[in-house]
Amino acid sequence: MLADMIWLNGLIATELIQITENTSASLRGEVPEKCKVEHKMLKERALSIISKYSQLGGLDEHVLKHSLKD
Repeated sequence: MLADMIWLNGLIATELIQITENTSASLRGEVPEKCKVEHKMLKERALSIISKYSQLGGLDEHVLKHSLKD
């Protein structure tokens, strides 16, 4: 159960980062490059933490797909 909670929290964390980027892009027209770099690092860190306690179960592919759009 703990692994499931960690995975779910990781999903929420990475999606909130993506929502922040999408909102910024809507307001500014584009996400500043500095933010893109920092958000990518935060997403990678979240995936690293999740992988210690739970299988990623496709979350990494989903998160990386978002990063490819940036």
